[in-house]
Parts: sequence; C-alpha cells; structure tokens
Amino acid sequence: MHLLSTSCVCALLLTALLCQVAGLETVVGLYGETVEIPCNSGAVKAEDAGIIKWKYDKGDGLSGDLLVKRKDQDVVISATDEYKSRVSMAANFSLLLSAAKLTDQRTFTCMVVSQLDIIENPVNVVIYKSPSDLEISDSATELEIGKLAKLGTCVAKDANPAANITWLKNNKPLVADGQGISIQSSVLVDPVTKLSTTKSTLEYSAEKEDAHAQFTCSTQHTVGAELVSPPLTLTITYSTENIVLEVSAQDSLVEGDNLTLQCVADGNPSPTSFYFHLKGELMKVENGDTYTIKNISRDTSGEYKCSLIDNPSMESSKKDVTVNYLDINLSPSGNIVKRAGDALDVTLNITSPETPKVSWTKDGKKLDKQPEFTKLVFMDSGSYECEVTLGPLNRKSSFMLVVEGAPVIQKLSTELSKDGQQVLTCQAEGSPKPTVSWSINGTLLDETPFENGKITHSITVVPSANLTVSCTVSNEFGVDTQAINVSSLYEEVRMDKRDPSDDGDQTKVVVGVVVGLLVATLVLGLAYWVYMKKSKQGSWKTGEKENGSSEEEKKLEEKVEENSQKAEV
Repeated sequence: MHLLSTSCVCALLLTALLCQVAGLETVVGLYGETVEIPCNSGAVKAEDAGIIKWKYDKGDGLSGDLLVKRKDQDVVISATDEYKSRVSMAANFSLLLSAAKLTDQRTFTCMVVSQLDIIENPVNVVIYKSPSDLEISDSATELEIGKLAKLGTCVAKDANPAANITWLKNNKPLVADGQGISIQSSVLVDPVTKLSTTKSTLEYSAEKEDAHAQFTCSTQHTVGAELVSPPLTLTITYSTENIVLEVSAQDSLVEGDNLTLQCVADGNPSPTSFYFHLKGELMKVENGDTYTIKNISRDTSGEYKCSLIDNPSMESSKKDVTVNYLDINLSPSGNIVKRAGDALDVTLNITSPETPKVSWTKDGKKLDKQPEFTKLVFMDSGSYECEVTLGPLNRKSSFMLVVEGAPVIQKLSTELSKDGQQVLTCQAEGSPKPTVSWSINGTLLDETPFENGKITHSITVVPSANLTVSCTVSNEFGVDTQAINVSSLYEEVRMDKRDPSDDGDQTKVVVGVVVGLLVATLVLGLAYWVYMKKSKQGSWKTGEKENGSSEEEKKLEEKVEENSQKAEV
C-alpha cells in the first residue's frame, strides 16, 4: 500500500515537472503595491482541496514555505523570513504579496492536495516600476555653431526594467549619426532597491536655426504614461558671416531730414562696435550699431558702408543714399502786360535728382499742359500757377498775364424782346475794358462783367422810323465801330397785325383796276387812230379847215394822257 502510494506520488510529481517545463504562468506586479498570485489560474474548488500550500524558489534548488491551509481550518503562516509579515491568502486561494520589491521577482508555487491527486502550479512573478522622474541635468548654456559639444544629460531615475531614453529637437527625435549628433547611454542599478537609473548624454553640433530650438528627452515605460522632460533652450553662438547697412526712410529722404544708418550683423552674440564709412570719412561707434546725420542736404547724397572694428575686412556692401531736393525757376513771373497778337515764351526749369510731377492751373482751373502763347489773345489774360511735386517736396510759382489792345466788335445783333421792344446787343473784346456807346438813345438792358477781355452791352430802343444804329467801343489803344439797320417798330407792328385775307382781297382789286384801265386805254387809242385817219382823209378830199381838227385832236390826246395817268396810279 505504501509502495503504491509512493508510485502515485512520483507519477504526480513527474506530471507537475512536465507542466513546469512546458511554460510558467507569469504575473506582473507593480513596485511597492500588493501582488495577487493565482493558484492554478484560479481554478481550484474549495470542496476538492484538502490542503493548499504556497512556497517559493529560494534559488540553488532550495525552496521556502510561505503558508498552508487545510480544509476547514485557518491559514497558517509557515514563513520565518521577510515574507512572514507580507504574505496572506485570498478567498480563492491566491497568494497576496504586499509591498512588492524587486527581490520578489522569482517563482512562487501553489500545491493543491486532494484525495486522489497532488497538483503544483508554479507562477513566475515580475515586478515593474516606471521612472520616478525625468530631467535634463548638466546642460550647456550655449553652444558654438559647427562644434560638437555636450548639450546635456537626461536622467530617468529608479525604474524596472531600465528606461529607454529618446532625445528630441522641436518634438522630433534625434538619431545619432556619428557626426553632428552623438548619444551615449548608461544604466546604474541601486544595490539596495535593485532599481535602475538610466542616463543618456547628448553631444550636438549646433546650427544657426537652433537659436530658438527646444530640446527635450522622453521615455515610454512598459507601464505608466510617457514622461517628457521640461524643454531646454540654448544660446547658439557663431561668428559674424554677414553684415548689412540699413538706411532709414531711404526712399523719402529730403533736405532737412535726419539720416539714420544702422549696421546689422548676423553674429551671436551680435557685435556692438562698428566703423561707419561716410563718403570716405571713417566714423567709429562703440556700444551701439547706429549713426545719425542731422539736417541733411543734397550734398549728403553718396555711397555709405559699415564694417566691424575687430575685423575691418568684414564689411557691408555699399549703399547709395539719395537726398531728394527740388528747385524750380519759372519765367516769366510776377505781373506781365503784353499786347494782343504778341508771343510769350513760358519756361519752367526744374532742378531735382528725379523726375517730379508738374501741374498747371489758370485762375484756379486745371490745365492739360504747360501754356504756350504764340499769338496772344485777350482771353489769355489770367493768373497762371505751376505746382511741382516730388514725394513730400512741393514747390509753386505763378505769373499774372494781362493782354492789352484796341477793342474789336465781335458781334452786333438786334432782336425783338417779349414785350415788343428792339434789343440791340454789342459784343466786343479789348483791354483795358472798352467803353461802349450807341448812336441812338436807349435803355440799358444788361452789361456783362469784363472777363478774359470780353464785354457784352445790350440796350432796348423803340424807333419811330427805319434807321441805322452804330455801336462804338473804345479804350486807350483804339476805337472800333459797327452799324446795323433797325426797322421802325410801328411799321412792323402794323404789318404784323394786318389780316392776310385782306391782303389777298386788296391785291385782287388793284389787279382788276389796272387791267380795266389798260383796256380803256387801248380802246381810246384805237378810237383815236380811226378818228385821225378819217379826219385826214376828209381834208384831203374836201379841203376842210385843219384848225378845228387840230384842236379836237389836242383835246383827245389830253384825254388819253389823263386816262393813262389814272391807269398808272
């Protein structure tokens, strides 16, 4: 019976060993917290378990007891070492291990003894811990461009397993390339806690654009969130490679302004001492980068540049400075008096480094171009002004032109006004203002203002008969006269009021009378001719007295003449 039991036990142990070789169940616990280690993956039933026993692997093939529970009895702690106060059993027979340490990373075995079987379930325990902190230490304050130098050391403290550190620039990972980027890492294990501290040192060759770059380091542990260090910003130093001369308000400099020159160098730290080359003159400026020339003139125009005091060969390119100025000379100017028909040459001379804008006005009204006078007329008189503009500069000049000459009548006209009166209008040009007179008395109707050498004079008259009226204009240079025929107002009104039908009837009567008289004259003439013929024949035949016939003939001729006169009337 004993041998049989021993054989059964050996068979059970062999089975357990085969299961262990096939692979152990692994439980992950967090450092400092309680770890629950399941017994047979939590598949043990209370009614089947006679004895539940937990033990652990002490190494070197030795094992240590932790606790045991017999059916219907309380748990008995059998551990005598550090586990005595840290182990307990859960209701499902799991081993509860408090205040987990790295030394707890070992194999714990649950042995279940039933009436017919003995089962051992080994469990491998792993303890993890994320880094307690992540920071950059021993950081540089500045880096010289193009030179590989230590930027800093990133430290991830007290982790298990050891943390992996990644360096980043502006949130982009840096990868060691053996030239501009070098990363060296090391791990230090605490002899007491067995926790690992990882250190990663970054050596970096800076560039100009790194002046405002942010450097960080990060780690993503097996457990816990990603850790990122506070950002590190460095001062990047480099020698001056470029230097530029800047000129204040260069496009609008005018005489009287202040000219400010600034020398800008790209070195870091920036240079603070410069030479300013002022048209061949050397001006030294220390602890500053600007130089100001006050109250500039046109003579200030020229080439300027600047250079470094500690490295004179490092200089800016030449900068052309132009000071704008504006001088104008208008000929003629002031008050100009000329005779009509003369020529006047207008000349505007402009002195300026650039082409300005020119505009002309006459009596305040804009002209399309500069006035030209090849033959002056009276309307050319007026106030002429030119305005020349160049940026903020503005110049004006003017002349007053008066064109003089004998007056000339441009138009003499007459028309009937609405109230039935004759309106005579005389338009004339001349300068000085001509005097207007008429050869007939009338009432002044209107006289326009004397502008541009022109004047218009109008009067109203009521002539009693047809007549000729003349207009005379005169000034100190001469006289001009023109005449116009004016009809009688009475005749015009009478003719206007006559009925056109009456005119037709009267015409018919006159024609009838004239025709009648003509016929009567012809009849009388014919009768006279017959009579005379007979009279002559009678005298020839009978020898009658011719005196009586002559008297009758005279009376007949007078009668005919009288009728003829009536017919003409």
